[in-house]
Amino acid sequence: MVLSLKEKNAIICGSTQGIGLAIAKELALSGANCILLARNETLLQKAISLLDISQRQQHEYAIADFSANQQVKNAVEKIVKLKVVHILVNNTGGPPPGAIGEATTDSFSNAFQQHIINNQILVQAVLPGMKAAGYGRIINIISTSVKIPIPNLGVSNTIRAATAAWAKTLSLEVAAYGITVNNVLPGYTKTLRLDSLIATNAAKQNKTKDELVLEMEQEIPAGRFGEAEEIAAVAAFLASPAASYVNGASIPVDGGRTGAF
Repeated sequence: MVLSLKEKNAIICGSTQGIGLAIAKELALSGANCILLARNETLLQKAISLLDISQRQQHEYAIADFSANQQVKNAVEKIVKLKVVHILVNNTGGPPPGAIGEATTDSFSNAFQQHIINNQILVQAVLPGMKAAGYGRIINIISTSVKIPIPNLGVSNTIRAATAAWAKTLSLEVAAYGITVNNVLPGYTKTLRLDSLIATNAAKQNKTKDELVLEMEQEIPAGRFGEAEEIAAVAAFLASPAASYVNGASIPVDGGRTGAF
């Protein structure tokens, strides 16, 4: 089974912390040259220093705020002028929690721009190089909410489902070029976002964070939250030559919590 990504170039979005950083580390360990894309240059520089270079990988970063589509467009167009991007990991922080009936129309518009529009900008920039190379891996980090909506994440549930539909449609169009498009659906994973959601929901439910964590863990057959590295391992497999016949899939990585096929 060929898992090596040597001489492959990968853009990893939202890669200064959490799942995005874990994916960048894993792809680097597999031999990829990583291009980190995020808004905070200080954190980008720190993240670059954490990536493996034992196979003479060359890592770099680009700065873009995903709330500004033109910044994303400028950054990726500059990258593809210099090199072929073989792997694209779309990973953007989810919208704030809240009931869907209380969400503003602006919150939906902003989420659509940050996720769907930016994904489209990035894909349109990298596809010509992937097609010419006969190799492409587009991996979207979404959520198990595309299988079963998560309470109090109204806008997020909506936009994540839209992203999954976008990805499935794209997978049909590019498969003949040796390009795959897949979604990784993390369950409860130890990240700053999960900490924030727990704090918000605990306050609304008049519970302590520890009480809520215990309740959440009891919903998971594995009996625990996931580690970012466990999500990254699945993404790295999907990026590899070994995953060449996996296409258009949405794969939960959630300790068995998702109660759907």
